[in-house]
Amino acid sequence: MQRRTLLTAAGYTTAWSTLGIMSLGTAQAQVTDLNDAINKAGRQRMLSQRMGKAWLALAHKSDTPAARAVLDQSLALFERQLAELKAYAPSPTIRDTYTQLESAWADHKATLLGTAPSRDGAAALLQADAKVLALAHQGTVQYEAASGKPVGKLVNVAGRQRMLSQRMAKFCLSAMLGVDTSTATTEIAKARDEFISATELLRNAPQATNRIRQELLLADGQWVFFDAALQRLGTSNNTFRQVSEVFVSSENLLASMDRVTGLYAALGNS
Repeated sequence: MQRRTLLTAAGYTTAWSTLGIMSLGTAQAQVTDLNDAINKAGRQRMLSQRMGKAWLALAHKSDTPAARAVLDQSLALFERQLAELKAYAPSPTIRDTYTQLESAWADHKATLLGTAPSRDGAAALLQADAKVLALAHQGTVQYEAASGKPVGKLVNVAGRQRMLSQRMAKFCLSAMLGVDTSTATTEIAKARDEFISATELLRNAPQATNRIRQELLLADGQWVFFDAALQRLGTSNNTFRQVSEVFVSSENLLASMDRVTGLYAALGNS
């Protein structure tokens, strides 16, 4: 089924809108415990990169309903979770991080919505989302420390995999626009190595259940498609096809890793 979906997308359809959006948009309305906080804090990291990916897809003039839907829904989810995480903050230090993130987010939101997506605005977008990502990561690490439990680290690592999938896709699309290609190539390689290493850590963790290992096996299959799309960077003149392949395969991988993160987060509730 996943292969058929990917091949359909490569055939220039607009099936992107069915991939990954609803599962992320139906997250719990409030933070329930520290594992949930780590999960949502980590999801903020991912959303910073996912919004950039969608914006860059639109900059490629691949203006499909799905790219716009990913951007709009990610914006709404980021703002909702930002308010939840700040309200739940168990210490002034964590609350201060989310106050700083609110400010950085206001600047980044202006780059996302201030002008139509284009190559000219891509550099500013990458700078703004880097600040948001750094603070979102800081908040995730602080929530993990507040948990103080081994499973908290695993929720953080699994959640970071979501971010890495979107970061690689984002830099791939920016490189295809010719925006700081050398930096993009370096960042993709770094993220790729970290993703592969972290997948093994999650698979071999003592806390990994059979269900988690089964979901990671499904993620392995999605990784094959996504990695193949990344490896084709710069090898074809068919830009729309490449944008489609990177976008769709990264959405599929994201959905798998979001389920893995949720399973690890649930361990603390059992």
